[in-house]
Amino acid sequence: MRSLLAVASLAALVTACVAAAAPERAQFKPRAVASGFVQPIYVTGAKGEPGRLYVAEQGGTIQVLDGGKRRAAPFLDIRRLVTAGGEQGLLGLAFHPSYPKVRKLYVQYTARDGSTRLVEYRSNGSRASSPRLLFSSQDPYGNHNGGMLAFGRDGRLYFTMGDGGSGGDPEDRSQNPKSLFGKLLSINVATKGLRIEALGLRNAWRFSFDRANWDLYIADVGQNERDEINYTPARSPGLENYGWDVYEGSKKYEERAPGPGKLVFPIAETSLAGANCALVGGYVYRGSTASLRGRYLYGDYCSGIVWSLKVSGGKATGVRREPFKIANLTSFGQDTAGELYAVSHGGRIYRLTP
Repeated sequence: MRSLLAVASLAALVTACVAAAAPERAQFKPRAVASGFVQPIYVTGAKGEPGRLYVAEQGGTIQVLDGGKRRAAPFLDIRRLVTAGGEQGLLGLAFHPSYPKVRKLYVQYTARDGSTRLVEYRSNGSRASSPRLLFSSQDPYGNHNGGMLAFGRDGRLYFTMGDGGSGGDPEDRSQNPKSLFGKLLSINVATKGLRIEALGLRNAWRFSFDRANWDLYIADVGQNERDEINYTPARSPGLENYGWDVYEGSKKYEERAPGPGKLVFPIAETSLAGANCALVGGYVYRGSTASLRGRYLYGDYCSGIVWSLKVSGGKATGVRREPFKIANLTSFGQDTAGELYAVSHGGRIYRLTP
């Protein structure tokens, strides 16, 4: 993200590739379900554990909510290993798709030496232990660290790497197929086999797969003018190029040819002319409220504004601003039933209900 500490000051503007459709009757509303966390950055459920949520805190801990009540002891505490602050820290969490049969989970964090590390842990149901390093990369700068983890339909663990940091991708890493920076990567967690799935990303803080059809949504934070939502259907043959730093959103940023891959333009963009500073991607809702199913939620860290849209024919439709804000929004999450949550860096977890 541009900065987890930026302050909102002006009204926000959202633009999309198509005009918004007529508003629907059902809308999302936030309901606080827990508070008191220290700089939380993600929340998720684990398969086979209904009623339980895991909350990742930037400093290096994972806390557990059981039936809305917080456990006394953390599920994982790696604060001694983590450099936290700004855009660094414990940034991502994912459970193995066969959990709890396969009691493994995965975290991505900034190590004490400034490197990005992807580590596997084993769970006994109460605590995580027995770390196994899967991936490590030394970052040239302290910002643009990506951080999202999610398993794909192919069983591989997908994760993002920012463009390396600084501003404007000065070493042109994002379009360079020989660099791992500015990429969507995947790894075989058994063999550690790594591959590039997409390039042309600046700092994709959050992405997700639609649990109903495996379509991919990526929110990428822009440089000066616009942030973007990218969409790739599950049937895509792969190697998308999302444009950075030849394009910032749909606007030309540098006068040069893009690198390899199919050039993909965003389906929606948010302006950085006002209070917006860092786009936070969410999920397609697949919960119990039928009238809201199929809507993709996303928001901004600084303004706290939350939007939603639907995709039809590869384009955004029904783009709308939701009737609430989440202060210091760092992430969205979903539980095992497909219900959605929002995370405030100030310490609260919200369930998004109709």
